[in-house]
Amino acid sequence: MKNRKLTAGLALAAAGALALAGCSSDSGDNGDTKAESYSIGVIQLVQHPALDAATKGFQDAFKDAGVEVKWDVKNANGEQATAVTMAQGFASSNVDLVLAVATPAAQAAAQAITDKPVLFTAVTDAVSAELVKSDEKPGGNVTGTSDAAPIDEQLKLLKELVPDVKTVGIVYSSGEVNSEVQVKAAKEAASKLDLEIKEASVTTANDIAQAVESLGDVDSIYVPTDNMVVSGIAALIQVAEAKKIPVIGAESGTVEGGAIATLGIDYTKLGYQTGEMALKILKDGADPATMSVELSKEYTYVVNPAAAERFGVTIPASILDKAETVE
Repeated sequence: MKNRKLTAGLALAAAGALALAGCSSDSGDNGDTKAESYSIGVIQLVQHPALDAATKGFQDAFKDAGVEVKWDVKNANGEQATAVTMAQGFASSNVDLVLAVATPAAQAAAQAITDKPVLFTAVTDAVSAELVKSDEKPGGNVTGTSDAAPIDEQLKLLKELVPDVKTVGIVYSSGEVNSEVQVKAAKEAASKLDLEIKEASVTTANDIAQAVESLGDVDSIYVPTDNMVVSGIAALIQVAEAKKIPVIGAESGTVEGGAIATLGIDYTKLGYQTGEMALKILKDGADPATMSVELSKEYTYVVNPAAAERFGVTIPASILDKAETVE
């Protein structure tokens, strides 16, 4: 775990320190810069582009800081019970910190782990999810970054893309608190834009296609940052394309999966931002209880011209000129 050789005596002492502390630092007789190594556990709820990017961004922050990490990355495959088991495993392990990616994973970690720092990312509303007492003062061992999307601006984007839109369908998982928060926010934003929201909930990814059908003849579909729906986006897009119902998303992974566009979060950058928070905790001794939950620092237009063509939508040049393009 060291970056340079030690004498046999120093190596033995360092090994003892590692066994006791779970992390280490060392300096030679000549006052060299300290070398550090940590053990970090990761619970990712499910694999899809947004969450994969968040995990990678988190790891990149440590790589760029030159900090060595022993990673234990686990994927719950969308199963809350599996996430709970993983969290319980990390609670009894000697990891220095745990990252939870997505709200259900964060809830599992927060409930099981109380004696070591837990950071979350890709969580929409940490207060509603009962992860923190408040965004400003979390008050415990848990803090992180929110992926709250600019839903009002996204619906304005939808009106630019589909000028005659009146009804917007939303399919979401009834088991995700973050999705319920987004549906509520979408209804509030829609009321100001003369739009009507129609919703359909699912309990498994296998329900997505049927849920889209149940929306009826809506003018468009908005996909929130719902982990179950985003992981099964192909099923939603297939039905929407057949019915010629334009789809926009809350994040770029949905656009990569076939939606027309988004004004959303770069999850790699959000994960990196979370990694920077983790470094402050591990290296500088920052207290999660007093570290505010952070929002994304920027939003980006992402468009999929091929998807727009399939849906019969023309993306205005004003958006194309400043957008990243999905091939």
